[in-house]
Amino acid sequence: MDLFSTDVLTGLVRNPNNMPQTWLLDMFFPNVQTETSEEIHFDVEDEDISLAPFVSPLVEGQIVVEKGFTTKTFKPAYLKPKTPLDPTRPLKRAMGEQIGGVLSPQQRLALQVRGVTEQHRNRIDRRLEVMAGQALVSGSVTVTGDKYPTTVVDFGRNAANSIAVLGGSQWGDVGVNPLDDLQDWSDIGLGNSGLGTQVVVMTVDVWKVFRNDADVKARLDTRRVAQTDMDLGAQLQYGGVYRGQIDGFLIYTYAGTYTDENGAVQKIIPDGTVIMSGPGLLGYRAFGAIYDEEAGFMALEYFAKSWVEKDPSRRIILTQSAPLVVPYRVNASVAATNVV
Repeated sequence: MDLFSTDVLTGLVRNPNNMPQTWLLDMFFPNVQTETSEEIHFDVEDEDISLAPFVSPLVEGQIVVEKGFTTKTFKPAYLKPKTPLDPTRPLKRAMGEQIGGVLSPQQRLALQVRGVTEQHRNRIDRRLEVMAGQALVSGSVTVTGDKYPTTVVDFGRNAANSIAVLGGSQWGDVGVNPLDDLQDWSDIGLGNSGLGTQVVVMTVDVWKVFRNDADVKARLDTRRVAQTDMDLGAQLQYGGVYRGQIDGFLIYTYAGTYTDENGAVQKIIPDGTVIMSGPGLLGYRAFGAIYDEEAGFMALEYFAKSWVEKDPSRRIILTQSAPLVVPYRVNASVAATNVV
């Protein structure tokens, strides 16, 4: 078996041992769409909360326009992590290998290949998680990169679904009831989409204020929460943590970070944010065609390949993806910022 064949590399990419946290994607964007074309075509459902018209039973029925959707197009930017393998690594002890070495150079090379392909997959998935966070917070995704003009993909969410809390109305301020706010914000999503927004995702700083509210302390139902110190306490893991149920809302906290191009650690969802949505969002991860003859110009989530440069001799591993994260029912999500 050729260790460096596309089939083997793709298998490594699809079955990594160390997957990054993709909680937002799994919760709100679980579906995958692939499309063999230069552009991604994505559908956004047209909201319809109109009334059926009254008529006399003796007249013919009134024409009602069928609820539809709007198809938009986007030419995606590529994700192309590319890594030259260090040709001296197979001659050195691998991480975790017994002192003195017990592996052959070929075995160490196999570990090196697996590590690089996993790293590529992790970076692509983390980028998708960031796009999911942007879509939920702002109703749009910003795409920018080397030789790719900054482009904002606006999914057309109603402006009322994006709430900027003013000073004096923040949680923790005198007279402010967080549960009243959740109901009001949920009503906005319900009114603009006809769908419930029972899933509430808070950043950790918001959760620390929310859990100390007297009404929340008295009424938060944590019976289905794993009985650890995470139910009303600290955020001890990356991604989402279920905290309990109150007034029909399912409360989660979220902590996710990434390192930007300058090496600074950034939060995927900015501090002070509350997101409300539900299964009705029906989001998906769209992938366009890979402009690569070896990929057959197919639309794939990930396409990995490798080759050898002759002088100096070294192997290159490249993974490609052309993604966009899309909320199908964009008004089924509401986001409040500056909450605390």
